Amino acid sequence: MAGIAQRINQLREELRKHEYHYYILDDPLISDTEYDRTMQELSRLEKENPEFLTSDSPTQRVGGQAAQRFSPITHRRPLLSLDNAFSLADLKDFDRRVARIISPAPYMAELKIDGVSIALIYEDGVLINAATRGDGLVGEDVTANIRTVKSIPLRLRENVPRLEVRGEVYMPKGEFLRLNQDKEEKGERVFANPRNAAAGSLRQLDPGITAQRALSAFIYDIIYSEGIDIETQQQALAYLKRQGFPVNGEARFCPGIGEVYEYSREYQERRHDLPYEIDGIVIKLDPLAEREKLGQTAKSPRWAIAYKFPAEEKETRLRQVEINVGRTGIIAPTAILEPVVLAGTTVSRASMHNFDLLQEKDIRVGDLVLVHKAGDIIPEIIRPLSEKRQGDERQIEPPHECPACGSQVMRFEGEVAYRCGNINCPARLKESLVFFASRTAMDIDGLGPAVVDQVVEKKLVQKVDDLYYLREEQIAGLDRMGAKSAANLIRAIEDSKSRPLYRLLTALGIRHVGAKTARILTEHIHDIEAFMEIDEEQLLSIPDIGPKMAESVVKFFREPRNQATIARLKAAGVNTVEAGSAKGLQPLAGKTFVLTGTMEAMTRNEASDRIEALGGKVSSSVSKKTSYVVAGSEPGSKYDKAIQLGVTLLTEEEFIKMLAGNSCNRVIK
Repeated sequence: MAGIAQRINQLREELRKHEYHYYILDDPLISDTEYDRTMQELSRLEKENPEFLTSDSPTQRVGGQAAQRFSPITHRRPLLSLDNAFSLADLKDFDRRVARIISPAPYMAELKIDGVSIALIYEDGVLINAATRGDGLVGEDVTANIRTVKSIPLRLRENVPRLEVRGEVYMPKGEFLRLNQDKEEKGERVFANPRNAAAGSLRQLDPGITAQRALSAFIYDIIYSEGIDIETQQQALAYLKRQGFPVNGEARFCPGIGEVYEYSREYQERRHDLPYEIDGIVIKLDPLAEREKLGQTAKSPRWAIAYKFPAEEKETRLRQVEINVGRTGIIAPTAILEPVVLAGTTVSRASMHNFDLLQEKDIRVGDLVLVHKAGDIIPEIIRPLSEKRQGDERQIEPPHECPACGSQVMRFEGEVAYRCGNINCPARLKESLVFFASRTAMDIDGLGPAVVDQVVEKKLVQKVDDLYYLREEQIAGLDRMGAKSAANLIRAIEDSKSRPLYRLLTALGIRHVGAKTARILTEHIHDIEAFMEIDEEQLLSIPDIGPKMAESVVKFFREPRNQATIARLKAAGVNTVEAGSAKGLQPLAGKTFVLTGTMEAMTRNEASDRIEALGGKVSSSVSKKTSYVVAGSEPGSKYDKAIQLGVTLLTEEEFIKMLAGNSCNRVIK
């Protein structure tokens, strides 16, 4: 018996750890299937040995606990979780229990959306509160974030005194794929599945981040209502739809358990074609009055059950690991597998995301591994079958050199990604060129992605500095580029040579160094040659420069290939010193400008450069501290704000005269 008690305690500790990572950190350590297996084993042992059952066991809890960073909301009625069925035999047992009250039992079969359970409260037809399930009794107040989910109505179609509903917030498969690709490109840890992506998005402290992610929802239950009379689940879903709630259209009335079987078989096959992830179906007794007779346990209703589909997991062998460089310079491992059919397609490659994940899971070349499709989309290794190792498996180490160009690999503190720091790495050259030519960088008009693709493919540009050695006839020979377009592009490239130093620093694509940071750096370091020798301690002495920025700048300028690029840019005549620093003449020092409307003689970027070269600052908003508002044609609200505050307004002509040395102090009121 001591061995059984020890095993029960071990399982409880494992489940508590995984619940914390899953519900609180949104960072699961194991798959849902492995979690279910562990929970099933614990539940079985507790049933066979009831003397060891305790009230704090994970089997006795409804769900995860509320995070402390959100205000708590107490649910009017407990949001119960459902018992699980893992076979058709389990469904038959459920039907047999229901038949004691009503036979044959009519059911509503609904898809089990893999998302985050949510409760919404409306008063007089207006959304006033939204809460996660939490522990079933107390949830987290996520009202501000729920308001960003466009499928959830802020006002009902009818003025209902009070209505509380329950549903599921989820992330569509396409958005999950886009979000993870974006996170990989930024060197961030990816989400394990759409459910965790939805949870991580919904539980952001900044609703603006939630709004950027295409969350959606399905509402499926009425928790509490005033002034309406509903007798069945069918009527409840119809009412919810009538009020403007998103209701899943795949729900189906089933006169008996036989039709439920057919429904489950149908959607087990169709699940991969749906735009959202499901992990089973939910079966609910249709008449509400009969539900009251069946009642509920402390954890689950007796009138409903969730049938969990068998996990689509396959065993195969990891043949080798291919190391690739992404378009932003991130170096990531890809698993090459013995081909295996998974979710209807043959899989021979799987994402491994980053090297930290490999080490955490202890995945080795030659391992037999368990694979699945995360979000029904991305082939992924769940874990190695380490118990089947033969002893000749090889550990996977991160590379020290970029596999595409041989440059030293970089890794920044707090990031999981390894990166190639060479701006001219062939794997990231196109991305480097597009950014180099962008408006916030060197502002080379006409050098967009289509032209970049051609000059790289034809090997006219193999390094960023090659741009300044292009000839007009080479450009004219490209598709859709005649003599006039070629001349314009060469002129734009030539014009970019005179950009301020901070623009060049921005264009180099140094990690953590955007236009604002570049400006700060060039206010203190006036020659790009000085960056070659500076150390982190010196950089940290500059206001607003933090450790990550300092580390990134030093690593970039220590890379010999980057030093060669800068030398060649300088030789081509590109400006590499801060304008005005040698003269010490800054007539606009202490003046703040705001630009509004369209200017004819120059672009806004050019106007900003001229102001900053003369010591002035450019702001995006008008305040009492603003010195001048420069108004081009069709100025916006900034013009009105300037009049309201009595700020000096300048026409484009007056602004140009000021730059030439003639002051102007006309105030329009």
